[in-house]
Amino acid sequence: MHHVLPTTGSRIYHPSGHFGTVKYVGPLEGTTGPWLGVEWDDSTRGKHDGIKDGRRYFDCRVPHSGSFIRPSSSVCYGYPFLQALKNKYVEAVHGTASQEKIVLGSSNGSIQVEAVDLDKIRGKFSNLERLREASLDNEMVSTGNNRGEILSTCPNIRGLDLSATLVSSWDVVAMITTELHQLERLALNRNRLTPPTSHLPASAWLRLSELQLNGTWVSWEEFTSIAIRMPQLRIAELGYNGLTSLSHAKISTVLSRIEILNFDSNKLDDWQHISEALEPCTSLRRLVLSSNGIETIPSRESRPSHLQGLKILSLSNNKLHNSHDIDRLYEWCPDLETLSLAKNPLSEANDLSRSSRQQIIAKIPSLRVLDATAISTKERSDSELFYLSFVAKTMPGHDEDKMKEHPQWKRLCMKHGRPAESTADRDGRLSQYLIEVKVHQCSEPPRGLFIPEMEGGLIVSTSLRVLSTMKLGLFRLRLMKALGARKNPRNRDNICVWLRMGDDTLALLGNDDQELGWWGIENNSHIVVHIAAN
Repeated sequence: MHHVLPTTGSRIYHPSGHFGTVKYVGPLEGTTGPWLGVEWDDSTRGKHDGIKDGRRYFDCRVPHSGSFIRPSSSVCYGYPFLQALKNKYVEAVHGTASQEKIVLGSSNGSIQVEAVDLDKIRGKFSNLERLREASLDNEMVSTGNNRGEILSTCPNIRGLDLSATLVSSWDVVAMITTELHQLERLALNRNRLTPPTSHLPASAWLRLSELQLNGTWVSWEEFTSIAIRMPQLRIAELGYNGLTSLSHAKISTVLSRIEILNFDSNKLDDWQHISEALEPCTSLRRLVLSSNGIETIPSRESRPSHLQGLKILSLSNNKLHNSHDIDRLYEWCPDLETLSLAKNPLSEANDLSRSSRQQIIAKIPSLRVLDATAISTKERSDSELFYLSFVAKTMPGHDEDKMKEHPQWKRLCMKHGRPAESTADRDGRLSQYLIEVKVHQCSEPPRGLFIPEMEGGLIVSTSLRVLSTMKLGLFRLRLMKALGARKNPRNRDNICVWLRMGDDTLALLGNDDQELGWWGIENNSHIVVHIAAN
C-alpha cells in the first residue's frame, strides 16, 4: 500500500504509544522500499544511534534512542490547531433527540447510560470565542492554520497547554501564538522543538509571562535565544532537560525580569556555576534545584552572590550531607524565607536526625517555612535555644573557636543570653524547652481508662525527652524507635497514641501535623501506645 512519506523533522505518534521525530526518510542498504529513521522521545524504545550495518543514517541527541520503522497508515502525523481544538471542545451535534446513550470511559466500553440534553451542554462549549484556558495536551497538534483563522475563532485564550503534541519547531509554535494576542501562559512540555529557521513575528509572545519547557531537552542557550522575544516573561520551567550547565546564554534584558526559574531533575550540580550563570537574573525570587545531584555549598568568601535576592529555594533530593552547607547557604541567600531540604543525606545523618530541623532554623534567621511547614515564633525560639545548648555542649572554648564552626553563635547569644558552661547549668537550661514524657506500651488497645485500670497487658514503660514543638508524626517515629518497632515510616499508620487527661481518661491523638504542645503534651505527661501488627 502506498503511503505519503513524511519529511525529515516531522513528529510522529506511533500506535505503540510512543512519540518520535523523523530523522531519516529513504532506503536501507540491502532492503527494498522506504524506511523511516526515528529518534524516540522515550530512549528505551530505541535500539541504536542511527547506525545500521556500520553505516550512519542519522544522529540522535539522546544515545540509543533511534530505530527504523516502515511507513504506515496507523502512524499519526497530527492535526491543525483548530481541528484539535474543536475535537477537544466541540463535539459534533448528535441530532435533536433529547436522550442519547454514552459510554462511561472508565468501564472499558461495558457500561452505557442515557444522558439528557447533551447538545445543550455542547452548545456552551461550541462558542470558542469565550475560551480562556485551552488544554491540548496529547491532542496531536502538529501545525497552525491559515492566517486569521485562529484569531477569528478563539481570540481570548490566556492559557494554552500544547504539551506532548506533534509540533516540531518554534516556527510552528509562533504560527499559532501570533494570533493569540491575549496569551499569557504557554506550556510546551515533553515536545521536541527545532530552533527557529526564519525571522519570527514580533507579536508572537508579546504578553507571555509564563513558559513551561519541561522534558523538552532544550538547552539554556536555546531557551535564552527564545526568551529574548518574550519581553514580559516572568516564570520559566526547564525541568527534566538533562542540563549540565547554564553556559552560552544569550544575555538579554528579559533575563533581568525573570522571577521564577524551575530546574527540577537536571544535572546542575555546581552551586558556584549556577550563581554565576544566573547573574543577569537580578529579579529572581524563586529557584527550584531539586534532584540535581548538588553535593556541597561552597564558601562564598569574597565572591559576589548573585542569589542574594532569593526568597524561595528548593534543594530537596540532592546530596547535601554537611551541616556547614546550611551556614554557607545563608551566606549566599541572606533573605531566604522558604526552603526545601527533604531527602538530603544532611537530614538523615545520625548525629542530626533528631535536631536537623532545629539546627537549620537556627542557622538561617530569615527562614519562615522549612519543608512546607511554617516556623512558628515558639519553634524558632526553641530551635535557637536548642542550638545554643548544642554548641555550648559540643564546642568548649573561646567564642572565636565557636564562631568558626557556628557563625550564628554570637547573634544568638545576644538574642537569648549566653548559655552557662557548667554541666548542671546547661542541663537546667535544656530543661526550659525540653519536656520528658512517660510512655506506656500496651498489648491491646485501651478502652478509655488509664493504667492500671485499663484492659490489655502492659508490655513496657519508658521515658522520652523531646521538644514540645515536635510534630506528632515525627513523635510517632521516635516512639517506634524507642519501643524497638521496625524502622519503616509507613508503619506510622499502625501506631495509635493516647494522652492521659486530668480525669484519668485517654484522648486519642490524630493530626500528625500538629505540635505536641498543641495537643497539651507537657513535662511529665503520660502517653499510652499500641502498635498494631502489620
